Amino acid sequence: MRSSFRQRSIRAAVCTAAAIGLLVGSATTATAAVAEPSTPVPVNPPDGTVMSYVVNAGKANPGQVRKVEKAVAEAGGVVVQTWPEIGVVVAQSDRAAFRDRVKAAGKNAVESVGATRTVEVSDRVQGPQVPWGPGASGWKQGGKNKRVDVDEPTTPVPAKAGDAMEAQQWDMAMIKSDQANAVTDGSREVLVGVLDSGIDPQHSDLAPNIDVANSVNCTVGGRPDQSAGGWEPTTSDHGTHVAGTIAAARNGTGIVGVAPNVRLASVKVVNDDGFIYPEYAICGFMWASQRGMDVTNNSYYVDPFEFWCDDQPDQAAVREAMARAVNWSSSRGVVNAAAAGNSGLDLTVNTRDEGSPNDAPAPTPRTINQGCKDIPAQIPGVVTVSSVTQTGQLSYFSNRGLGEIDVAAPGSRILSTLPGGGYGLKSGTSMATPHVAGVLALMKSAHPNLTPAQLTAKLKADATPTPCSAPERGAGPACVGTTAQNSYFGSGLVNALKAVQ
Repeated sequence: MRSSFRQRSIRAAVCTAAAIGLLVGSATTATAAVAEPSTPVPVNPPDGTVMSYVVNAGKANPGQVRKVEKAVAEAGGVVVQTWPEIGVVVAQSDRAAFRDRVKAAGKNAVESVGATRTVEVSDRVQGPQVPWGPGASGWKQGGKNKRVDVDEPTTPVPAKAGDAMEAQQWDMAMIKSDQANAVTDGSREVLVGVLDSGIDPQHSDLAPNIDVANSVNCTVGGRPDQSAGGWEPTTSDHGTHVAGTIAAARNGTGIVGVAPNVRLASVKVVNDDGFIYPEYAICGFMWASQRGMDVTNNSYYVDPFEFWCDDQPDQAAVREAMARAVNWSSSRGVVNAAAAGNSGLDLTVNTRDEGSPNDAPAPTPRTINQGCKDIPAQIPGVVTVSSVTQTGQLSYFSNRGLGEIDVAAPGSRILSTLPGGGYGLKSGTSMATPHVAGVLALMKSAHPNLTPAQLTAKLKADATPTPCSAPERGAGPACVGTTAQNSYFGSGLVNALKAVQ
């Protein structure tokens, strides 16, 4: 989200009117053919500088993970959070040689280790993590489902009495969610995790649907924290806006979401400075799987790199940890939707990254290759969403790419909820993605036995095929592909009505 949080990070976060919303990234563990190495971005902190790391075990079993924890301590680090299900340990250390030391201490138990940011942590963790249990006890227990470039300012919209604002929701008519709601408003058994900047629990359109018991703050070192108020918004209205599109209640006031009867969990992964570091996102995906969530919305890319490269050791380790978390959540029944990003790029041919790392005093303009991925949007299995305008054009800011975009949804000038009981317009792939998350929630309500892979397949099969056309303002790389599958719209415009049939 950085961009709107700090006007620099996630090229899309709190977007608005013709803005750019939080974007998402994606990472693949498979290495694509690369023409040349990516430009290195060394992270070499001096002794005494507290940094954050992910340490990946060679195998995700209790014995190997215990060895990694021990290696972290021997290398002069502190275990912040262990995710034994996926063999990932999040650590903090003030030792310059921590990476080399932990690999030496862990020997074959440590597969890889990488710094998760380029600057000293401001969220130092106090006290040991909560034990995850001796030996194998409980380590695989997880919930099974029950039966932002530069953002423009948010455009406030005055509230009207009754449900009059529903008439301004052109986006809902475009994806036929108004017709789908004649079939179902969604099931209370369905839970959607909003991995974002927090949800306002007092907003009249959101309060009926917020699941407080399953909400969490992941922004203190990547450790889950359910302290009162921790998952609520502080410096950003982005998460509240996203939540309204997914599930604003049908309550006679304000707007109506795509799935107005499903529950929402606030999973706060954006810190007060607007950054979504890897350990925060990993915490979010793991929490979603542990709490039995059905869908997650990810309108961001993971900081501090817009593109994480597999030929750079730190970045490769982070991508591996992220992929493990996403894959684990999918294995536990969670389908994940993510924003394609707001840089107006074709993700299949882009070779430059001018804005990363975004947490440094200045970015390092760099050459990238096809082994560099925007995460979580390009992690296999994630539903990646592009943005369209009210006229059906690809939004000028939307990323694109043949084989990278799964479906498209409305993302320009979207009316939704804001903290404090308000409403406003935002623009970005961040705003497109919650439409898709809402449709997936309706689909899960109507077809509760579908797996994440089946939900994704049906979502794409149900989409309205959309032929190539000129993008908004003629901006960015041209569309390639067929009506059935192209670089702008993927399989087409998401269709809520077919989703519930």
